[in-house]
Amino acid sequence: MKKSFVKLLCCSFLCFGMLTIYQPIDFISAQKEVPSYAKWGRVAMQKVKEKYPEAKIVDYLHVGRKKGDKTSTETFKLWLEAPKKEFGIFIDITFDNITEKVVDIKYREVSS
Repeated sequence: MKKSFVKLLCCSFLCFGMLTIYQPIDFISAQKEVPSYAKWGRVAMQKVKEKYPEAKIVDYLHVGRKKGDKTSTETFKLWLEAPKKEFGIFIDITFDNITEKVVDIKYREVSS
């Protein structure tokens, strides 16, 4: 009776160990995928920090991409906390599709 219990216990630990070993590997590999807008998100945060140096970025949202023939525009919404106010900024980054050189950047402040 004790031997079968010990075998069951050993098998349980073995199965649990395999699950904990293999599951995180899949999780880690899934996190390595970088979204196509990541580069432009970094540019958006850098430009907003330059324009609003007194504010702290507390939230970030990729709104979307509008793809044109020669240029595309990535739109982001960043939520900022400044010493006397809290507000959102929509930032549109237009860039050349081939060279990825920034063509234009537009900012729109929103209160909510």
